[in-house]
Amino acid sequence: MKKVNLVKYITCSLIVSSTLYANQTAILDEVTVNANKVEENIKNVPQSITVITNEELHEKGINRISNVIKEVPNMNLTGNTGMGSNASFRGLNSSTFTSTNPVVIYVDGVPYYDRFDYNPSLVNVEKVEVLRGPQGTLYGKDTIGAVINIITKSPENEWSGTLGAEYGNYNYINTMLNISGALIKDKLYAGINGSFKSDDGWVKNHFAGMKKNANEKKDRKTSGFFLYKASDELSAKLTLTDNYVKNYFMDGYSSNPSFDINSLRREDGENVNFDIPAYEKTKVKSQVLSLSYELDKFKIDSTTIHKKFNLDGQYDTDNQVNTVNDGLKQFNFTTNYTWSEELKLSSKNQDIRWITGIYFDKEKRDQGPYGAEEVSRGSIYRGDVHSRSHSKTQAIFGQTMIPLGEDFELTLGGRYQRIEKDISALAKSSFGGVALSDVPYSDKKTWNSFLPKVAISYKVNDDLTTFTSISKGYMPGGFNNYPSTSNSKDNTFEPEKSTNYEIGMKYVGENYLINASIFRMNIEDIHVYKQLNGGSIFQTSNAKKAHSQGIELDGKYYLTNNIELSGSVGLIQAKYDDYVNTNKIYNGQRIANTPRYTANLGIAYIQEKGLYGRLDIYGRGSSNYVDGVNDNRLVEADGGITSNVKLGYKIADWNIYAYMNNITNEDHITSYGSKTGTSWVTFNEPRRFGIGAIYKF
Repeated sequence: MKKVNLVKYITCSLIVSSTLYANQTAILDEVTVNANKVEENIKNVPQSITVITNEELHEKGINRISNVIKEVPNMNLTGNTGMGSNASFRGLNSSTFTSTNPVVIYVDGVPYYDRFDYNPSLVNVEKVEVLRGPQGTLYGKDTIGAVINIITKSPENEWSGTLGAEYGNYNYINTMLNISGALIKDKLYAGINGSFKSDDGWVKNHFAGMKKNANEKKDRKTSGFFLYKASDELSAKLTLTDNYVKNYFMDGYSSNPSFDINSLRREDGENVNFDIPAYEKTKVKSQVLSLSYELDKFKIDSTTIHKKFNLDGQYDTDNQVNTVNDGLKQFNFTTNYTWSEELKLSSKNQDIRWITGIYFDKEKRDQGPYGAEEVSRGSIYRGDVHSRSHSKTQAIFGQTMIPLGEDFELTLGGRYQRIEKDISALAKSSFGGVALSDVPYSDKKTWNSFLPKVAISYKVNDDLTTFTSISKGYMPGGFNNYPSTSNSKDNTFEPEKSTNYEIGMKYVGENYLINASIFRMNIEDIHVYKQLNGGSIFQTSNAKKAHSQGIELDGKYYLTNNIELSGSVGLIQAKYDDYVNTNKIYNGQRIANTPRYTANLGIAYIQEKGLYGRLDIYGRGSSNYVDGVNDNRLVEADGGITSNVKLGYKIADWNIYAYMNNITNEDHITSYGSKTGTSWVTFNEPRRFGIGAIYKF
């Protein structure tokens, strides 16, 4: 992995995608977003926003959330065995023991924040809006970093749809279906969409009796809806979703924790040996009822959600063979139930725009068996925890956008919320077959918080708008669901809080646009955990203070009606200011899992019919990771640069294409962790290539 020269890749990038074809005019300033839960022109929203349309999703081959995140400055996604998908943004990381990410995904109001439930379907998407910076005022408790707001397509009277299929190396198969239309004209609509993906993976397990395709993946997502328009004012929509994913092993391997991190290579993980089947199987079922009632001056919306999430995880203790841990495993079985209701009232056709509402949710999480087996001091140690936890949230929120003359607009918002949590856990363990003392742990906490937001925008002229904003971010506290003591102090952690300051500008011209921002974030009580006893015991904690500051630049330039240039760059400095972990001082060191920069550059030739193509280059800087077995030190892994190419031909209702991702087969580390005797390291995808076809009707 070579160190990257960032200067070569700094460019302007995409804030919003508006596909242009020959003989069409670029009308970029008509793009609308729902960032404030009301439809607005993107130029009038005083915050940084990245928008990706349905057309661009297809053009770039974006069919999962990890690909969306690569388009956003300073946003990153990592994953490792037993850890799920961990998003990071502007120095904010996922919370291990609440399993929440600082970037929350919403699909038509349905949240996806859990690390193990973080890849909703992108089949029926109209556009994706990425709202950068804290969004707690309108979106709630976990949105301390950003929101990925996914808006699905609205059905029409005429039945229409899309069928698609792809095949690639490693026996990659991806099929998709999306159909919708009217059952009763102008009254009752229905739709169904789904996708199925399978992939043999690039890691081979050569141990006798084990599955050969070590990191094989299966992914099935289905969703359907009924939309009833009782009148021009009243509508109701019922959406049902059923998702299933089974991922085996990890996209990497286990190594010797004494090796230098930058000596590790992806090719060393292509052939492995381990003796315990390793997999994570998740099932998600949700039901959503959305009601809307519109009058001349205001609109009432209600969203009621029930969601059930199951995780069945099993892992090889050290991902190796011929060691003392042969035949031993780790395990995690979790079931999570969520009920929520949001009722909001918003203005229509008024000079002063506003929105207000109330929000409730209730969550129950049953976890267990949850633990591990491993050899310690010559005997087998087995730990297993069963726990039940509850969470309740009540909130009231509001925001108003007030014009100040012709050129200024003031945004004022706030959210008051109360969060109650409790846990009851019992940790059982044995050593050498002899039962050790049980560790019971019960606790209850309540947190009250107020999340304000203030922003002002100034319209310099019809093309240029500037803004400045101050907002508070919040991620709830919680409990250690793997307690090693009954002491509340060892097993609780406080909410993580942030104050975000941002200054930015948006320029939208006839054939180009630029979005630039400078931010500073002060972070308090960062969620961290301590690895004790060589990395086999985890305790929750809060790092007192940290900060991040940086620059984000996106833009797009149309060289002609058919040739577009786009890109983005995010530069960040994120450091701990006051953090002591088991007597180790991290003050002044870079925050873990935060690349020094992210960047992308794309050039595309686009047409409504005929030949089209694009080339995209992605870069990410070096990142720090916690090396648990080596005194919890921070180790720095080099970043990397990859490039993708796609060529296609559109004829009649068909789109036929070929693609190659990671053309030069570059490798770089995406996550790292360690404990006594082993380390876990994952990498970016190797070279991928394939063909595909999409039929629209």
